[in-house]
Amino acid sequence: MGLEIRGCGTALVTPFSKDGTIDVEALRRLVEFQLREGIDFLVPCGTTGETPTLEKEEYLGVIRIVVEEAEGKVPIIAGVGSNSTRHVCKLAKDVSALGVQGILSVAPYYNKPTQEGLFQHFRAIAESAGLPMILYNVPGRTSSNIEPETVGRLSRIPNIVGIKEASGSIVQQMEVLNAVEPGFRVLSGDDAFTFPLMAIGGVGVISVASNIIPGPMSRLTRLLLDGNYSEARKLNARLLPLMQASFIETNPIPVKAALAMMGMVEEVYRLPMVPLKPDNRARLEKLLVAEGLIKAKGV
Repeated sequence: MGLEIRGCGTALVTPFSKDGTIDVEALRRLVEFQLREGIDFLVPCGTTGETPTLEKEEYLGVIRIVVEEAEGKVPIIAGVGSNSTRHVCKLAKDVSALGVQGILSVAPYYNKPTQEGLFQHFRAIAESAGLPMILYNVPGRTSSNIEPETVGRLSRIPNIVGIKEASGSIVQQMEVLNAVEPGFRVLSGDDAFTFPLMAIGGVGVISVASNIIPGPMSRLTRLLLDGNYSEARKLNARLLPLMQASFIETNPIPVKAALAMMGMVEEVYRLPMVPLKPDNRARLEKLLVAEGLIKAKGV
């Protein structure tokens, strides 16, 4: 199924108002900022969007707003994940009616299924959604690793078109690239792995840091897609501290704090997420000043 996903896509945060409700205007501003800075695609309602804390109508509402605000300018890939296959299949059908171009589905968390269980889980979702689907492998958060052989099997299902790979292992990423069908897209799920993964055949990143630096992250992926490794290496070196700081505490705490410092959103989380620790806040603020995203205090 046709879905040209390349370059940088942003795993969007979900802005909340001070009363804890969805901040619709902040969400619209964030999408507009992403489009203005040249992002390639958008991913609402992933882990970065604190999706486990959203009620179903809030979740569907966030996706509707992102689709509406994007106005067809970039593809929208909605996060659709659960550790209940039956539940996520129903959700995939609901999301498919919202005008998105594809879905991103994370490996079931807590259950720790076998590789055959993972294969059957994702095959069932793909059949229910009827849309292009990207797998999401992040064993550090799910305790469930989609192994390269399983990814290879899944890549032969027509509407499973790619994977967001966040295993943290460049060896596993090479094995995935060797296992999959031609045209299957392998994207980094970790900002700091964007350069090495794209250097060996990956086609982009689904990024957290691009919430705050969509322009530079998009430029990095374009340089890599063009084979301009010399310029990409320089840009990667400049951005790497900010990429790392985006995970100084559990995602999305740091990136949401950064967006708040930039005046883009209120720094409001839903439990169990809590505000950034003071020492980490100071470190993050220093990096944002260095990148020219905020002014130093007193300036």
